[in-house]
Amino acid sequence: MEGLMSKVRNLDAYPKINEDFYSRTLSGGVITLASSIVMFLLFFSELRLYLHAVTETKLVVDTSRGETLRINFDVAFPALPCSILSLDAMDISGEQHLDVKHDIIKKRLDSHGNVIEARPDGIGAPKIEKPLQRHGGRLEHNETYCGSCYGAEASDEDCCNSCEDVREAYRKKGWAVTNPDLMDQCKREGFLQKIKDEEGEGCNIYGFLEVNKVAGNFHFAPGKSFQQSGVHVHDLLAFQKDSFNITHKINRLAFGGYFPGVVNPLDGVQWTQETPSGMYQYFIKVVPTVYTDVSGHAIQSNQFSVTEHFRGTDIGRLQSLPGVFFFYDLSPIKVTFTEEHVSFLHFLTNVCAIVGGVFTVSGILDSFIYHGQKAIKKKMEIGKFS
Repeated sequence: MEGLMSKVRNLDAYPKINEDFYSRTLSGGVITLASSIVMFLLFFSELRLYLHAVTETKLVVDTSRGETLRINFDVAFPALPCSILSLDAMDISGEQHLDVKHDIIKKRLDSHGNVIEARPDGIGAPKIEKPLQRHGGRLEHNETYCGSCYGAEASDEDCCNSCEDVREAYRKKGWAVTNPDLMDQCKREGFLQKIKDEEGEGCNIYGFLEVNKVAGNFHFAPGKSFQQSGVHVHDLLAFQKDSFNITHKINRLAFGGYFPGVVNPLDGVQWTQETPSGMYQYFIKVVPTVYTDVSGHAIQSNQFSVTEHFRGTDIGRLQSLPGVFFFYDLSPIKVTFTEEHVSFLHFLTNVCAIVGGVFTVSGILDSFIYHGQKAIKKKMEIGKFS
């Protein structure tokens, strides 16, 4: 047994030295103090990294199909009244959402950007007690109101009981409303009067769109849109204006939900129109993104990059539609962010590396200083140091 213990004792890589042979120096104490401070700083830095999650980034091919894209927006137009501003969305699959009203909120703004309280419809318009019926007579007490669509009826049973119904019927036919005052519904509701009353006001429009996950565009423009000979046009004749100021500020624009670290490059962007009319275009490349937190909860969202272009009205060229257009396309590459904690073994390995590294480097430095001082002292004793 003693022979075995003796063999194990011979394997000792850390032979002990009697304390009588120790020689402690001032330089060694300073180096020990400095190395201890460095060691503790590095240890706490490693501990902080261990306690907090790190994010790993990967690029993969996006193989998802049949999904939808949610577009959150908040845009202010200081020179376009809410009564003439409309929102349309369309994509390359042929799906169209014209004059979107659901999930959209409009706030009227005064010239200083303050929100104006909504007023009842028809304010300032002459009140007509008996609306005009489709057959030409006035509404009697015992009759059901059925207003004329002025030739835009899809069938004999169709009725247009409001100015909006008439404009919608005209839109489906691909017709423009040239003079709303000639239509009983629009005159009764004070359509043109409302536009005149809102002259000089602005509009803050915000909400979200749910569209197919394919390339497309959405745009804010004056007038009701319709298809005419396969071309997307807006009815601007009803407003009796030659130009529209599309100065705007994008308070927020995001393709999908929020996740930590996301940067939306158009948030807070403002553009001021200096020419009489034109089309402002944003070309957006959307990158699908999946963010997975430490608990395993995945957030399906998107990032995007953008370029801008203003298309003014030039002499001799077809006048472009005034408005703000957002053309978006999707990247085939998906970015995945995964939060994860560093393993305890990795943390332990780094701590050992810190302790061992600092101890070794400080030992080399102490040995260099000690032997240097010893050599200088010896030369001074024999008078060779100069």
